Amino acid sequence: MQFKDIVGQRDTINRLTSIIDSGRVSHAQMLLGEVPTAMPLAWAYLQYLCCEHRQHYESGDLRADSCGECPSCKKIASLMHPDLHFIFPTATTSKVKEKPWSGEFQGEFRDFMLDRQGHGDIDDWYDALGIENKQGLIRELDADGVVSDLSLKAYEGGWRMMVVWMAEKMNESFANKLLKTLEEPLPGTLIMLVCESDERLLPTIKSRVQTIRVTGHNSKDKEENAEFAEMLVGWLRMLFKLKMKELSAQVDKMAGLNREQLKLFLQYAQKVMRDCFLNSAAGVACHLGSGDEKFDAQFPKMITVNNIALIEEALDDAIFAVERNAYAKIAMMELSFRLSKALKKK
Repeated sequence: MQFKDIVGQRDTINRLTSIIDSGRVSHAQMLLGEVPTAMPLAWAYLQYLCCEHRQHYESGDLRADSCGECPSCKKIASLMHPDLHFIFPTATTSKVKEKPWSGEFQGEFRDFMLDRQGHGDIDDWYDALGIENKQGLIRELDADGVVSDLSLKAYEGGWRMMVVWMAEKMNESFANKLLKTLEEPLPGTLIMLVCESDERLLPTIKSRVQTIRVTGHNSKDKEENAEFAEMLVGWLRMLFKLKMKELSAQVDKMAGLNREQLKLFLQYAQKVMRDCFLNSAAGVACHLGSGDEKFDAQFPKMITVNNIALIEEALDDAIFAVERNAYAKIAMMELSFRLSKALKKK
């Protein structure tokens, strides 16, 4: 993967190549943004880091890039470099029926990345893995793999590299072991976190990584947000009426999403609530983009200082329940009652 193959992101790319050229490469870095955008950058960054003949340009929008031809470039491009390792969310499958971890699925993950050139998201990965409605996690066994892989001498005498893809999926056991590795890194080690949301990362981990934010949205996100907006409006209307037959049908529709999509929907709802509260408090119109002008105008006024904390807490609890594989219909029905009660506290 070369930087020239990535659409846009020139400012971020030039910053990444400058970091390497300066010789001040941090042993722990995080690319924070949508993984279909962040992962190709991480891939190209590692290829540039290991490149034996880096190219620097006097003109154009790229200041530098890997050569793409040296042995190291070819190994990174094919994800076959012996000093490059991956950690990612997994779950039990027909192949691995217990104690899943990244080491069992390295071939599948490499094929997944090569097939999509790094642009796949978590739903695409779950589909490729065949885990259906299960929630993938990064577990303690993965942490043991990190310690083992990074303790070995680099095969090619350069960097030992570990990419933690979808780092927000790490559980507490993994996070604590990773923290120890970050506190006591071996020379020539680079741990790269690729993460969409750092809200669930330990503060101690965030404080030990050099974070580079990646911007950009893909068409899939825009289509998904449009669907979420329509679903959210329909659901919120049910919360004011609380007609059980209609509410139950709406809850069934939401619970029919796979777990990752349901989590994204709840995070979307959480963002809408925050935007409504902040804009209303500032006296600024909040354009929800729901397609319903009346709703867009009236609903933000319902989110006030009297209920925003209750709404945030209810959504946080629901997201946590979904992540822990709770029965989606029960979780969404409980959330509906809590939100209905909170919205009446204007």
